[in-house]
Amino acid sequence: MSLLDDAARFESLSALSGFRADFYDCLTARADALFELTDALLCADGPMKSLVDLTLTAEHRRGHGALYDGLNCGRIEADRLRAELARLPLPRTDDGRIVLAVDVSPWLRSDASTSADRLFCHVYGRAKSVSQFIPGFPYSFVAALESGRTSWTGILDAVRLGPEDDATAVTAHQLRSVVERLIAAGHWRDGDPDILIVMDAGYDVTRLAFVLADLPVEVLGRIRSDRVLRLPKPPRAPGTNGRPPKHGPEFALAKPPTWPEPQHTTTTETTRYGTATARSWDRLHPRLTHRTCWLDHDGELPVIDGTLVRLEVDHLPGDRNPDPVWLWSSATGATAADVDRWWRSYLRRFDLEHTFRLFKQTLGWTRPKIRTPEAADRWTWIVIAAHTQLRLARPLAEDLRRPWEKPAAPGRLTPARVRRGFRNLRAATLHPARAPKPGKPGPGRPPGSKNRRPAPRYDVGKTVKRDLTMAEHQDRKG
Repeated sequence: MSLLDDAARFESLSALSGFRADFYDCLTARADALFELTDALLCADGPMKSLVDLTLTAEHRRGHGALYDGLNCGRIEADRLRAELARLPLPRTDDGRIVLAVDVSPWLRSDASTSADRLFCHVYGRAKSVSQFIPGFPYSFVAALESGRTSWTGILDAVRLGPEDDATAVTAHQLRSVVERLIAAGHWRDGDPDILIVMDAGYDVTRLAFVLADLPVEVLGRIRSDRVLRLPKPPRAPGTNGRPPKHGPEFALAKPPTWPEPQHTTTTETTRYGTATARSWDRLHPRLTHRTCWLDHDGELPVIDGTLVRLEVDHLPGDRNPDPVWLWSSATGATAADVDRWWRSYLRRFDLEHTFRLFKQTLGWTRPKIRTPEAADRWTWIVIAAHTQLRLARPLAEDLRRPWEKPAAPGRLTPARVRRGFRNLRAATLHPARAPKPGKPGPGRPPGSKNRRPAPRYDVGKTVKRDLTMAEHQDRKG
């Protein structure tokens, strides 16, 4: 057993050192400063409060000027780093299926009037749980999930949404790129089950299913409880005249009398939610019209069939009364086992929220007051690289728990606990950064002089107005 443990430890250390070398190769400008900044973020004691505090760690051998110079003037080849992330061991579910989650997390910058490309981010839980729109940088993340209740995810991509971007188009391109990289890396081959992509409400799940139909993926998303879908068109009776119908009767999610008998009904006992009851209806689709994203669609609008699932549980944590959850999957002809797998995978989507909390509260993703969006992208990729190293060091770390914390079983350490012992693991890994060269700080602005070049101010919000109706589209096109 000791030989097997030593072999597994050597393999994990090799994977960690290999990623550190590949990450250093992705840093094509100010590489040493950015790499040591990542190590300082991993080895700092406690949560990251400010960037300048990272220069006081032993792993950061340069001054604070090199830190800011690396963020402002450095360069990270994001596409190459994305490819390196796709080549790493991928988290999977118990049945070996790849499950990807996509979600948007905002970096709020309400006081940064000199920062360009800010958008209004929809934020919950502020001002007595009232949702607000706060200026900031919204980032779309794609992560691989695993089975069971865990706070570990594998971040595969991050894209900042700009003022001119269509969120659905950017998400579709992001998911397509991630899936293609996973296929190129050998994580999916012909004959494997389709990759499952889960998302929460707010995404146009039917549009994404139509755009990604040529890929080996299933799209699963939550839809609003006031939606109205259409059942399959009824069979045409012989001798009936007139144009055949394209859609069947309405299925109003808020009106139970419009619901036919479900194809499948499953009941599962859970320890967290009590009894979970799932009902499914096959081949339901929305009725599309030539509006919003379908304005430029050539030809007849498609019929995008899928499976509708209604999930109902007894209670939520804290004895709260839950509302039913409606899910729509792009797959049809599902079995009862598929329905159970879908809603379980949807619940695993919330593991990504633990990753966002780690990014913001422990790794300090949103702490720096960075001005330019390009510097914000560099810092985001540094945080992702640090989190990836924690994931690779997961089987190597020891439980350095506080006296008031409970012992954790092997393999059940949280990312924050793995970070506590990363300084001990760093000594056995590769250190490609070179020693700093002696230098002197610049003179700076003379004391008492005024700033003669004030930074420009930028407006917040979208800069491109999209047509909502066919009339507006035709007027703009002439």
